[in-house]
Amino acid sequence: MLTVLIRRELLDNLMTFRFAVAVLIMLLLVVANTAVLIKDYERRLAAYNTALKTEDRRSQDSKTYSSGRYNVARPPNPLSIFNVGLDKQLGNEISISHSFVPTLWDTGTYKLTNPLLNLFTSIDIVFIFEVVLSLIALIFAYDAIAGERERGTLRLVATHPVSRGQILLAKYISAMTCLLVPLLMSLLLAIILLTTSTVVSLSTGDFLRIGGIILSSIVYLSVFYLIGMLISTVTRRTGTALMLAMFVWGFWVLVYPNAVLAAIAPPETSQPRMVSAYEEIKQIWEAFDRERKQFLANDAFPGEDPDFGMVDTDPNWIWGSGYEYFHKDSSTLRYSYHAVSNIDKLSEASKPQVPHAQNYYRHLGPQMVNAAERTWLVRKQALETIFVQPAIVDRILLRGSPVGMYDAATQAWVGTDLRGLRDFFQAARRYRRTLIDYYYDKNAFGAQQWFSADNGAVDWDSLPQFSFQRSDVKINAARAFPDICLLLIINLVLFIGIFFIFQRSEV
Repeated sequence: MLTVLIRRELLDNLMTFRFAVAVLIMLLLVVANTAVLIKDYERRLAAYNTALKTEDRRSQDSKTYSSGRYNVARPPNPLSIFNVGLDKQLGNEISISHSFVPTLWDTGTYKLTNPLLNLFTSIDIVFIFEVVLSLIALIFAYDAIAGERERGTLRLVATHPVSRGQILLAKYISAMTCLLVPLLMSLLLAIILLTTSTVVSLSTGDFLRIGGIILSSIVYLSVFYLIGMLISTVTRRTGTALMLAMFVWGFWVLVYPNAVLAAIAPPETSQPRMVSAYEEIKQIWEAFDRERKQFLANDAFPGEDPDFGMVDTDPNWIWGSGYEYFHKDSSTLRYSYHAVSNIDKLSEASKPQVPHAQNYYRHLGPQMVNAAERTWLVRKQALETIFVQPAIVDRILLRGSPVGMYDAATQAWVGTDLRGLRDFFQAARRYRRTLIDYYYDKNAFGAQQWFSADNGAVDWDSLPQFSFQRSDVKINAARAFPDICLLLIINLVLFIGIFFIFQRSEV
């Protein structure tokens, strides 16, 4: 009997005008949007490749270790087409230096705004599912019970030897089967466009991640269908059920997420914490500068000139942005020290000062690394308090809506969530540590090549090269698992609630 009911419900849904409209709308929206997003990814990939070439050319112009500045770039995520998340909102290029430890905010684009809270500003495939597909699910469900009550067909079905649980199950299976048609067809066409594109390259892990997105989408779609069925079960008129369904959809999809974002306190309220951290960082670098000056005062070279007289005697001495350069940026708590020199060829008058300069830089380099590490500890704590914690609270509050859970799960699958972006910056910090270890192994701080190319320019190809790989699909699955579980629990609770209400209601 259950098979007969499923076949009946399935035919009823397939023959409706709303099914045809749902398929047409989803195909048009997803295919058109995928084409646009592929073009956008192509532009971002071209910019990434240009950044790599520019960095390579720039490094070849740097002849000394101290003048070298290593910019590492984060490649655009090809799966950001499904859920862009933070992939375009956070910077994708960062400078690596022994005197500075980079964080998420060190690309110069964030200032006093918190980009981690802008989670619903990009139109991608998941956004279409969040808004359009959830609405379609409610439209399929609002008259599932109430409509048959009005027409009297529900009473007729109940006269047959069939349980009410079977009726509910048949309606759920048939409706979800119909809803899966526009979902899977649109995703299939999107995948075809991706695989046939010359710029998008998908690995086996990427296809597994797409499978995770499909699973999350099905569970999310089921939640909204069951919400619509619950409304249809507790109401007796389809007009009332439709109005309630539209109200619920508008609240959970549009009102609640934006209300949560608006309720988060702006970063300006944390300005006292920012100032306190900056002052602490300033003291670290002032202590470093006092020690530097003390070393110059006790050095065998007369006076306290960090140039050791070579600037005045050597016209080939090239300075960076200033020997003592403290940079204050209240939005990122930057207070760093730069000592850049790039001598192409030493004059004969400068060569006697080389041992003094080597001793100076041999002492200065490790001290600068130590000050940068201490600064990082202060910055990390402050920035976590000011930016990351509000974003975490925001994400927890968004889990009050199925939209927030679904968005978090798909971001985790794609790798465009906060943790996925942090993976890149952690890789950048590990690379910085690798470079510093390389400097120590080669005694680079005390080498003449630190400030002069008189004995040959630095071979940048011999330095450790930066590489970044996105997290393994198992890690993505582990990050998405909690939100998928929450959606599954909501499905179970809704179905049980519908069953008990339907069991006690008149048909």
